[in-house]
Amino acid sequence: MSAGQPRTAAAVFDALGTVYEEAFAGSVAHRASLDQLLAVLPEHGRVLDIGSGTGRPTAQALVDAGHEVLGVDVSPVMVDIASRQVPAADFRCADIRTLPLEDGSFDAVCMYFALLQMSRTEQGDVLRLAARVLRPQGHLAVATVPLDVEGVGGTFMGQPVEVTSFGEDAFTALVEEAGFTVLSRTSTMFVPAVPAAVPEPQMFLLARRR
Repeated sequence: MSAGQPRTAAAVFDALGTVYEEAFAGSVAHRASLDQLLAVLPEHGRVLDIGSGTGRPTAQALVDAGHEVLGVDVSPVMVDIASRQVPAADFRCADIRTLPLEDGSFDAVCMYFALLQMSRTEQGDVLRLAARVLRPQGHLAVATVPLDVEGVGGTFMGQPVEVTSFGEDAFTALVEEAGFTVLSRTSTMFVPAVPAAVPEPQMFLLARRR
């Protein structure tokens, strides 16, 4: 692959490793979203973390609160880091779209910024997958960069990427169409902790499976 061509999500996050955590793990809004989710989870709940990254802060916060976590990420480097950093969780290197998962087997699904390198159709498919694997009244915590862009090339922390997303209202509607009732929506401008990452708008939703 020549320089400047968009890289796969696995290649991007293999290259970033713990630098991604350094840049983004301090997000106050992300932690507030996790607190919201923890407040509605049943005791000893089972949580699917899609795009689990380095395991921090999401999987770490969940296992610290006594929950069982299955983290899934396409990046083998991220899965290795997460397995070492959060040994109480189970991490698998896989594409969530092809991983066999039992219907109604999770109390919650987390999906923090995991959709941005998927097409709009694929994003809807993964949200519907989340609804399928949730138990009735299970919860979804999802975050995205709410920009109305499709297949736009750019650079993310030095890595060439192609990004697709939705504006705030359109993404909220997509979540609702996937079978969820949106309980809360928070928008913020996040400034990462390292110069290689630029400020970006972020939106966090907490939703319940209908």
